[in-house]
Amino acid sequence: MELVARLVVEGFITGLHKSPYHGFSVEFAEHRQYMPGDEIKHIDWKIFGRTDRYYIKQFEEETNLKAYLILDSSRSMAFKSEGNMTKLEYASFTTAALAQLMVQQRDAVGLTVYDEKVQTHMPPHATKSYLKQILKQLELIQPSNKTSTAESLHNIAERIKRRGLVIILSDLFDEPSQVMSALKHFRHKKNEVIVMQVLDPLERSFAFGRDAVFKDLETNEELTTQPWHIQKAYQESMKNFLETYKRECREHNIDYVLLDTSMPFDTALFLYLNKRMKLG
Repeated sequence: MELVARLVVEGFITGLHKSPYHGFSVEFAEHRQYMPGDEIKHIDWKIFGRTDRYYIKQFEEETNLKAYLILDSSRSMAFKSEGNMTKLEYASFTTAALAQLMVQQRDAVGLTVYDEKVQTHMPPHATKSYLKQILKQLELIQPSNKTSTAESLHNIAERIKRRGLVIILSDLFDEPSQVMSALKHFRHKKNEVIVMQVLDPLERSFAFGRDAVFKDLETNEELTTQPWHIQKAYQESMKNFLETYKRECREHNIDYVLLDTSMPFDTALFLYLNKRMKLG
């Protein structure tokens, strides 16, 4: 997980400097340049010896932002179509890459994982040793239990004591009105919110074969049908489902993005950097 996260971020940064987004301030140092008024005892003399420049050691209280990464690990996230990773794997790697980039940006990052209830809650910190703990936790996650996104998000919102940037990665397979109520809970507490809805391409296209047996990953209920008979109606329902989230998020100043498991991770990283610039 650590290797993948680092490679994703390094590849992203390389592309960033070759793109119109080169104006982003992307720094990999754990230091900042000395400014008049800084305490001399915090100068890193080893760096001065190598560069002839004064740099101050960064401490966690100097971080720019507190970020809360919230990941849905319910069984519906275990779905995958041929040639793609599961939604949970995709969301976990995206979360790992975001955490890696955040710590390199000197932002404090935390991780919360939920299914029917909150399973893991790690409050934000900005050290590389803490990042390793987050990545290790992400490696251990397995899909389990039913989805209770709305209830879990309300619970998590109550646990956040210092406002910051909340990023939620989920397929959002719950009642939209209830989920939106939970998302507004974060906004009510003055947090900035980014919702990343993670879906498999087949969940949007419903392009299955002529006969298929569908199994609910959370209840094990099975249904035999001919997908082509209901494909058009399914696509219309899915379109309305996604449009509801997109519209409701926009109306409540929540950033919404749809992530497809067949697409690169860059979309999520760009969204974080855009939000970070606005907050800065």
